[in-house]
Amino acid sequence: GEKMIERVNVGYMYMLKLHHLVDEKVHARSTGPYSLVTQQPVGGKALFGGQRFGEMEVWALEAYGASHILKEMLTIKSDDVEGRTRAYRAITRGESVPESGVPETIFVLTKELQALGLDVDLYEKDKAKEGEA
Repeated sequence: GEKMIERVNVGYMYMLKLHHLVDEKVHARSTGPYSLVTQQPVGGKALFGGQRFGEMEVWALEAYGASHILKEMLTIKSDDVEGRTRAYRAITRGESVPESGVPETIFVLTKELQALGLDVDLYEKDKAKEGEA
């Protein structure tokens, strides 16, 4: 071969195998534990938790205009307790999935604001009045 003019290592070199095997990294969740405060799935493989859907992932779906997927990820698949139950019931009966409800994080936020001394109340939209307007 041709002579190469490059720097080389001289002496003992240690190479260690990285033990990041795919079989150890794969994780899936159908049901599992939820946080008591936020009602969101707990995180991490060790706790049989869910996959985090972060702020940048939300922005990516917004950029694609995938509003239905985004709504599902942030409500039914996250912390909308009643919506999750209604969706499960509808899917097992072969019906269409109903509208999602209010996420639990809204209630947590109102409680935190009330703890700061702010008078915050949540009102449900009255469907009868909505039809009149």
